[in-house]
Amino acid sequence: MITLKNLTKVYETVNYNVIALSDINYQLDKGEVVVLLGKSGSGKSTLLNILGGFDRDYAGHFILDGESMREKSEREIDTIRKRKIGFVFQHYVLLNNLTVLENVELALRVIGVTNAGSRKRAALHALKLVGLREHTDKYPYQLSGGQKQRVAIARALVKDPTIILADEPTGNLDSETSEQIFELFKELSKEKLVIVVSHDAEYAHKFGDRIIEISDGQIIADSDPI
Repeated sequence: MITLKNLTKVYETVNYNVIALSDINYQLDKGEVVVLLGKSGSGKSTLLNILGGFDRDYAGHFILDGESMREKSEREIDTIRKRKIGFVFQHYVLLNNLTVLENVELALRVIGVTNAGSRKRAALHALKLVGLREHTDKYPYQLSGGQKQRVAIARALVKDPTIILADEPTGNLDSETSEQIFELFKELSKEKLVIVVSHDAEYAHKFGDRIIEISDGQIIADSDPI
């Protein structure tokens, strides 16, 4: 599904260059939770931006489903992102003036789903998957942190992507809620590829099917190297 070959990312400045990623190689397939583990500044988020199609200024190859992303136009990458990739962020990014149901439906509006009935059915199904079917009419400010993150996951799931990219999704949650979120990712990975950026080694080793440890832009450990 995803193959990276000699992927390198360099930030150029006036006085010097910063190597954010150096010669990254791996292959990932659906059916697993992959944890990109490392400290702040290690290169994890840079890598996630490339996997999400937001950063194309790199050397090497990023291949998704057999197709090189460097050879795609911005419009083609945008289409691929909308169809295949769901994003979960640390800070939820929910709109407080919209209900839980409307927040999830919004993801379908963005990708051009115009049928209101289809949007509602898909959103209700996604909320059922994350255990929030009974909270559809609430507003984000009425929810706990864990519930907000579940809404964010439902929003990522509603378009039925094949890949879930999660950037520090438990960074604002307590340990019990964090464990519940990772358990949900584990369940979702039965049919999808779930890639989680984290600095928490405990949850990585407890729930990750594969752990790729990054330090100073380089892979220093891989539990399942190619």
